[in-house]
Amino acid sequence: MRSSSQPTQPAPALLAAMLVFTAANAIISFSAFWASRNTVAEPPAAGTGTSTASTAAARSLWEAYDAHLAEAKYVDLTHAIEPGMPLWDGFSQPKFGAAVARVATPGFIAEGATYGYAAQGFVAGAVSLATDQIGTQLDPPASSLESHAAHWNELGATISDLPPTVTLRPLVVVDISRKVAAEPGYTASVADVLAWEAEHGRVPAGAAVLFRSDWSRRWGEYLVEGKMPAVFPGVGLPALQFLHQNRSILLHGHEPLDTDSTPTLEGEAWLMHHNYLQVEGAANLHLVPPAGALLSIGFAKIKGGAGGLARLVAVCPPAWPFGVSVREAPAAPLPQQPAPLRRSADGVLRPRPGAAPTEYCGAGGAPLGCPLPG
Repeated sequence: MRSSSQPTQPAPALLAAMLVFTAANAIISFSAFWASRNTVAEPPAAGTGTSTASTAAARSLWEAYDAHLAEAKYVDLTHAIEPGMPLWDGFSQPKFGAAVARVATPGFIAEGATYGYAAQGFVAGAVSLATDQIGTQLDPPASSLESHAAHWNELGATISDLPPTVTLRPLVVVDISRKVAAEPGYTASVADVLAWEAEHGRVPAGAAVLFRSDWSRRWGEYLVEGKMPAVFPGVGLPALQFLHQNRSILLHGHEPLDTDSTPTLEGEAWLMHHNYLQVEGAANLHLVPPAGALLSIGFAKIKGGAGGLARLVAVCPPAWPFGVSVREAPAAPLPQQPAPLRRSADGVLRPRPGAAPTEYCGAGGAPLGCPLPG
């Protein structure tokens, strides 16, 4: 079911979507190709033609990029990590400040001093995270919550065990936002998935299936209020089992920070114990088409991590009205800030033209903030 706020997909986008899907397998191979460049191998024997063949294959992928992905629309589905962000009550807030010198370097910096543009020519930030399960995130099977012992999967894959093949997948967006508007605690069902298939066809094997509830559209309010609503939409266990066992998807994802609100968090427990990955805290799903897009999945590769700080980007057909193309935002060079950025003592960024560091941290202030306590 589609929300009345969901824009109508233009007819040209359908053709563009087919073109993007045609290139999907090649692009997934593209990720493997680049990963293979880091593998040490013996050079091909002279006269084998292997080098020429590899170059031709690479060019065919570059051509696919130029023909489809350079004009595609990219939509960020990721929440920024910042002070006061919505978190599970059991986790502490992240802390932000300026990096300090561990030891003195004569003529350059004193021990314990912060780095700054004027004295050292650069700045460095310090970030302290109480958990690797924060904001937009990947939950690997090793993920656990101490208050729910059933979540433990001590043999489960950690975030650093994920293969590079998770990088780019077909994206399915199942819209339950209208039902959630009428019932904030609504739980997505198999019927919602079948309704999507009735309109768009079978869910592709290996896809990433994200459930749009529009819960994340109030993220700014949760940020100001310092807490999340007690009632939130979920994804039911039968829907999860159907998608994995009957449609062979890679993963599902949702906008809230938990899969469901059952007493035992049964959906997440089932996923972890059956060695499936999931996405939590997805954003901006109202800006993505229900079908025809790809999902780019990036994450911090923390060795043995029980959670993954993720960067999710939807790659949408060129005719899609939302997002930006590579030509519109080439990212080289990057735009400058309108004013020097400063962090307050609580780590909040405040772009204040002409503001002195002492306004924020006292005499020890620095562009990226005060030294972290302790």
